[in-house]
Amino acid sequence: MILVTGGAGYIGSHVVKKLVDERYEVAVIDNLSTGHRSALPAGTPFYRLDLLEDNKLQTVFAELQPQAVIHFAAKSIVLESVQDPLGTFYPNLTGTMNLLKAMLRAGTKTLVFSSTAAVYGEPRAVPIAEDHPLEPTNPYGESKLFIEKILAATAGAGDLNYTSLRYFNAAGADPEGQMGEDHDPETHLIPRVLAAAVGREKLAVYGDDYPTADGSPVRDYIHVCDLVSAHLLALEALLRGEKKKAVYNLGHQVGFSVLEVIKKAEEITGERIPYRIGPRRPGDPSVLIAGSELIRKELDWKPRYSDLDTIIETAWRWHQNHPHGYNN
Repeated sequence: MILVTGGAGYIGSHVVKKLVDERYEVAVIDNLSTGHRSALPAGTPFYRLDLLEDNKLQTVFAELQPQAVIHFAAKSIVLESVQDPLGTFYPNLTGTMNLLKAMLRAGTKTLVFSSTAAVYGEPRAVPIAEDHPLEPTNPYGESKLFIEKILAATAGAGDLNYTSLRYFNAAGADPEGQMGEDHDPETHLIPRVLAAAVGREKLAVYGDDYPTADGSPVRDYIHVCDLVSAHLLALEALLRGEKKKAVYNLGHQVGFSVLEVIKKAEEITGERIPYRIGPRRPGDPSVLIAGSELIRKELDWKPRYSDLDTIIETAWRWHQNHPHGYNN
């Protein structure tokens, strides 16, 4: 049994689908604050609860006795974390500690953790390797870094084997068209750009005075299906006993600016995408590009979908076929 927290969310639901396809026994915990029950494969055991509900969480672990956990559940919006730090720190840290307590009581010692490139902050060198200094510029990144420290200490005590996956910018949608990105409000760039292409979003570019070629922030975009394959590789390595403690970056090792993404989306959609220039958002680094050689070398991870054209094309197909997301 693999238990997935936040499994009804954007990345989590894609991982659950793949686990089910690979014949794993899977159960999902999600409070549905941002996730969608209808994103899950039919028949997936589902527990609607929050990781802050400690007693209910203990009950689920006692019932399921999972072999491993993949942990996605978190508050993850950078701007919200800047405006309301406690609203991010409390659920992310307390929820994860409740999860770890439940795992230890149930004898579950294997964890794949959804971390973030936000732990690095403003990069001193690009691409960013796993040994880059950890200096987050926002509370969201701080919360994920604190969790990584908690995991390392727990592993050091002999109670946990884990892999932490530091995502860069997850994007795209299931190539089969069954699943995609559906947030309310939407904060990720590519779905906002595509909504602007059909007139459903007034697009703002937050800052044009960054030290980049065109002044807009540069990010490394990775297709959600390539994230999925990395999670399975990490899980399988832990289950085989090959890894006790590992940290990997997940990115395509190529950066695109916000304005470049808009231009590419115009090419793919055939629509002119209007936008306005707004002020920088607090906590946004200028450039985030992954160095992901370590996971390629150690787990033989091979991204298949992460060129920008494929990312935007799959997201556009989902957007066209599901204009109201999972509420279609």
